[in-house]
Amino acid sequence: MEHSHQHSHGHDHSHGHGHHHQVDLKSVNRAFVVGIILNLAFVLIEAIVGLAIHSLSLLSDAGHNLADVASLALSLIAFRLMKVRPTEKYTYGYKKTTILVALLNAAVLLLSLGAIGYEAVHRLMQPEPLPGMTISIVAAVGILINALTALLFLRNKENDLNIKSAFLHLLSDAIVSAGLVVGGIIIYYTHLYWIDAALSLVVAIVILFSTWQLLRDSLRLSLDGVPLGIEIKKIKEAIDSISGVKDFHHIHVWALSTTENALTAHLVVPRDANMDFVENLKHKIKHELLHQNIQHATLEIETENSPCDEPDC
Repeated sequence: MEHSHQHSHGHDHSHGHGHHHQVDLKSVNRAFVVGIILNLAFVLIEAIVGLAIHSLSLLSDAGHNLADVASLALSLIAFRLMKVRPTEKYTYGYKKTTILVALLNAAVLLLSLGAIGYEAVHRLMQPEPLPGMTISIVAAVGILINALTALLFLRNKENDLNIKSAFLHLLSDAIVSAGLVVGGIIIYYTHLYWIDAALSLVVAIVILFSTWQLLRDSLRLSLDGVPLGIEIKKIKEAIDSISGVKDFHHIHVWALSTTENALTAHLVVPRDANMDFVENLKHKIKHELLHQNIQHATLEIETENSPCDEPDC
């Protein structure tokens, strides 16, 4: 027994599949907590200074950073909920919260963009004098905090939509802060006060692009669409090529969470196939599906030429 276990374990690693899709939950958890604390501290600094000197770019950035702290907190909660065991009422547990949170984050960001845009246009009409150097110093702190926090998510960002959204948020915040630093320096030397408002508009456009993609991806997962990077045609080809598979159809693929995908399908086997043959075949198929980033597969077995009673036949 010991030997066979060793063998199967080694086999898994030699393939290395499943592992590159795995999210390191411990480091992600830490990244979220550190990110929330650092960003919350920065929001306070920005808001206090922004109010004191009447800088719109600082205040709109503080508002936007606060929205980010909220979204980081929501993502963290969603990750915690992923671990909750399924119950009789929630047979999948609460994994889907990760998708809903990503969708909510995108919606919140779009709303905050509208607010920033509106205020900026208003300010362009009536610029107010501002201390440029103060803006620059505060924004420079922002670059540091956002870039540091973004780096915490860098390693896992391709494996999960929520981590990607956190990473994009923080990166866009760092870019925004960099713009504010430059703006502050220009204001300091030229006294062109409208730059403060113009910058917050540029900021809004930068964030709009990353948010749009996030909205699209999370909406697709909310509607049980096929997750990004998975192609039904490729899955069908891979399974059809396994010996013993007569046909593989009625394939449905959807996301259980932002990290796990599920599939249901009908598997047609030869008429004379016995139970051992079918079990062995299912094992091979599930192994192949792991390569295709599908962690949960439910297969309905049919024999050749059997009548089909499914509505989508």
